[in-house]
Amino acid sequence: MRRLAAGRRWLIAGLLGAAAPAAAQQRSPAAAAVARLSDEYWRAELDRFPELATINGFRGPRNGGLTDISPAGFSAWDARLRRLSAALSAVDSSRLARADRVNLALLRDEVESALGARVCHRELWTVDQLNGPQVAFATLAALQPVGTAAERDAVLARWRRMGPYVDQYVRNLRRGLDSGYVAARINVERVADQIDRLLEQPADSSPFLAPVRRAGRAGAGAFADALRTVVRDRIHPALRRYRDFLRTDYLPRSREQPGVRGIPNGAACYTALIRLHTSLAIPAESLHQDGLAEVAAIRGEMAAIARRRFQAENLDSLLRALPRDTSLTFATRHDVFEAARDAVSRMERKLPELFDRLPRRRVVVEEMPAYQERDAPAAYYYQGTADGRRPGRYLVNTYEPRSRPRYTSEVLAYHEAVPGHHLQIALAQELPLPAFRRYGGGSNALIEGWALYTERLADEAGMYGGDLDRLGMLIFQSWRACRLVVDTGLHALGWSRRQAVDYLLHNTALSELDAENEVDRYIVDPGQALAYKVGQREILRLREEARRRLGARFDLRRFHDAVLRDGAVTLPVLAENVREWEQGQGGATGAQ
Repeated sequence: MRRLAAGRRWLIAGLLGAAAPAAAQQRSPAAAAVARLSDEYWRAELDRFPELATINGFRGPRNGGLTDISPAGFSAWDARLRRLSAALSAVDSSRLARADRVNLALLRDEVESALGARVCHRELWTVDQLNGPQVAFATLAALQPVGTAAERDAVLARWRRMGPYVDQYVRNLRRGLDSGYVAARINVERVADQIDRLLEQPADSSPFLAPVRRAGRAGAGAFADALRTVVRDRIHPALRRYRDFLRTDYLPRSREQPGVRGIPNGAACYTALIRLHTSLAIPAESLHQDGLAEVAAIRGEMAAIARRRFQAENLDSLLRALPRDTSLTFATRHDVFEAARDAVSRMERKLPELFDRLPRRRVVVEEMPAYQERDAPAAYYYQGTADGRRPGRYLVNTYEPRSRPRYTSEVLAYHEAVPGHHLQIALAQELPLPAFRRYGGGSNALIEGWALYTERLADEAGMYGGDLDRLGMLIFQSWRACRLVVDTGLHALGWSRRQAVDYLLHNTALSELDAENEVDRYIVDPGQALAYKVGQREILRLREEARRRLGARFDLRRFHDAVLRDGAVTLPVLAENVREWEQGQGGATGAQ
């Protein structure tokens, strides 16, 4: 899982940046239109979501702004997207060269997916323990530029907007209550508890004061005093109001049934979110059945290891016993971190055997911040900036090390860092792409599908330490297959939270803590968890088709380069790219 800088969240249609289009006079009229609309979309996104400037490491006055989440702000953005959609529909793609045709297809997909997801009206009901304002503001505090007086002034300007932002967030939730849009109870409880922990921290260690600590001597004196005053008098009181609203007014009316089907137009919302996250229109029931079949197949592989490694004939008993076996867990936070760093280092030495192209910048392994760790997954990747000023980071959750199994340490590192998220995203940042693609979130199905694909690729490359680590890989494969079952179960088939947690526990050997955190993530972010298996299945399908067509001409390293050649494209565009690569290898005459 990668966080914020590359993920699609309810408030962000994509993350964009600062690459200008080629000069219009050098292009055909159709190509010039694509370049102009790409640039217009990028600038519109940065205007709408000024936080993206900070996330992407851009300098300038946008670092002092926050997204307008008022009803008028959403209406204006919807209208702007509709105008862009109409203009994109008028472009004749048949008159475009390949690169421009891909740009147009991806821009259309981005705009149409964002418009389609507006049926959800997420601003009216999202109470989010993963990326709500109580977390997003703390994350911005760790990224905010503070090197100049103007940048420190921007910090103060943004911090003064945080209190009114939280108050508008509450007003949006009140509007939702009045029209039947309400969050699930478990997410409300988690966010209220999260705010309690934030407010209980000593003032000087507050994550909101990170700009003071990072500014060093320049942060002392007037700047530090002013920021402490804003945090004390504006941000903390607004968060208290939010927490009190959640506990007093909202919680009694929150949804017991966790699925999105419980809100108005819930079925249409889930259909739109499937499309948003997978880039395909797949019925929920079909995904559910695919997941059941995948889980059954992976259980067969796990059973073979259970017999060989543990002399266990009952896989269910083994999976239940594994999380309780403290001989298989870490003893200290340091042990968790060192195992992650070692796995990344070993894989980095293997990469040249699997890829022709490698990113110029290595990933940095860090411990997850304390304010996040209790409610966060076991690890995630946070992408760096394209200019290299901020590296890509693999953040490892060291909270409660006795609950962290050793046998999943390697697979986590391969998924989140290399050859998973870091390799794919860092390579994409080096491509000469238009800004909305170079700095953007891209296709969730490609990004997450690639990372899941690399878990199996690591096994093919002999990178797991033994049967126990391979079992960890299969547990993770089963976990992502379970997501097809659980996400659709929650949001389309009426599953309860307990039913979803039990299904994960039965098929994955996740601890109770991790299973609950995972299910609560699926509840707050419907459809996102589907992207992993859908994307992996498509990459594997394309690989096997290419292998059949090319025979002895198939080269795994060059296949990987073909998959990653254009960044995080949608799955339909990926299929076109791979087929084009095949033809370049002589695949047109191969068996069909």
